[in-house]
Amino acid sequence: MRNTLLVLFLLTIAPLAIAQIRLPAVFTSNMVIQRNNEIPFWGWAGPTQDIQIQLSWDTTIVQTKVSNTSLWKATIKTPSAGGPHTITIKAGSEKKIIENVMSGDVWLCSGQSNMEWNMNLSADGKPYLDKQNDPQIRLFQVPRSAASTPQIKGEGNWNLCNGEPLRWFSAVAYYFGKTLNTELKVPIGLIHSSWGGTPAEVWVPNGIIEADSLLKAAADKQCEIDRPWCPSASGMAYNSMIAPLIPFKLSGIIWYQGESNVEHPYSYKLLMEKLILNWRKNFQSELPFYYVQIAPYNGYGDNLNGVLLREQQSKLLEVPKTGMVIISDVVENVNDIHPPYKKPVGERLAYLALEDTYHIKTKSAKSPSYKSMKIANGKIQLTFDNASKGLTTKAGKELNGFIIAGSDKQFYPAKAVIKDNTVTIYSPKVPKPVAARFEWTNDALPNLFNKDGLPVSSFRTDEWGIETNQ
Repeated sequence: MRNTLLVLFLLTIAPLAIAQIRLPAVFTSNMVIQRNNEIPFWGWAGPTQDIQIQLSWDTTIVQTKVSNTSLWKATIKTPSAGGPHTITIKAGSEKKIIENVMSGDVWLCSGQSNMEWNMNLSADGKPYLDKQNDPQIRLFQVPRSAASTPQIKGEGNWNLCNGEPLRWFSAVAYYFGKTLNTELKVPIGLIHSSWGGTPAEVWVPNGIIEADSLLKAAADKQCEIDRPWCPSASGMAYNSMIAPLIPFKLSGIIWYQGESNVEHPYSYKLLMEKLILNWRKNFQSELPFYYVQIAPYNGYGDNLNGVLLREQQSKLLEVPKTGMVIISDVVENVNDIHPPYKKPVGERLAYLALEDTYHIKTKSAKSPSYKSMKIANGKIQLTFDNASKGLTTKAGKELNGFIIAGSDKQFYPAKAVIKDNTVTIYSPKVPKPVAARFEWTNDALPNLFNKDGLPVSSFRTDEWGIETNQ
């Protein structure tokens, strides 16, 4: 009887033995694999089949077996930077070949509309599109989709960096990759997975949100906002636009998001910390995570929610291997939530990665940040990090934007004087100051820079409670 069942089983699967090798969307021709590494490689085929993986850069044939769930997994050793290479997968008489593979560094680029903003829309992208042809940069576009449960195969293709694929690709991501490629002289793979308007909750697995009362309360309120252009429920974008990529080997992540979370700023640092730690766990690496602080904008309403969210983004730097770039100086119009120039944004992210991940010092990308204060003789002296060459204003303009308060918590405009990497502020209306704030509004355009030309973010020295419309 047992032999009869086996024969019936073999007859059943015989017609299925053709075209059984399937790969995740992220494994296609023109792809970039992480150089000098051992990387996970996986796919699906008929159960019990033997899989052979032949690599053009190695004489060793990697072998594995398909499980009873049709899944097979392997680990392959990648070469130093270069290419093109081929990867050949065999199962029985079937063969699938991945061609024009480059070995280099792969970065995941995610967030909402300012990350999604393509080269065709960018003020510094469209004029140069016809001139761009970067064979060592490869682009993988994850199409918008949402799901209530984690997906496996995913969608998308790797493309060469020219023509139509580049036209509709993230401008921030491209300029980030372009700068890395120029400085490192290695192939760069960019996986772009973002969706305009999405709150950060949709990029975090639902179970993580549900397990924390603060995050759950904020997520529930996000779902109350009418967003016909994107999902609001937690985990929906993660399930279909991040989960299928896991555990593809990455160099790191860049992120530009936050505008859709200003309604609930106080939960943002915790939310992003959960996102970072979860993504690192699932991608099986403590990936560097570099992000853009949201730009000044006056459309958030009669509140301080925008500046409070920027404060939360600054506090997120407490998480190891994170970095933040500030872009208030590239904003032309505080009525527009989308600063039109994306090249300096991508470049600053790249310079941050070069310095902190690759340990190559080129141009600085670290803005001055408030370090400490000292009170004496009715004045507050503020000291800043990342200002070793000193502080300055642009175009010789007077430094303003500081306010000062005593123990009564009443703030007044303050005079400000720069000396080296310090700013001393005072006001005759506050003879005994205890706290200072700088450009403490949603739409402030700060005029305080270090000598490298990078702006100081809005900040405050106090921790007094500020009501929001949460």
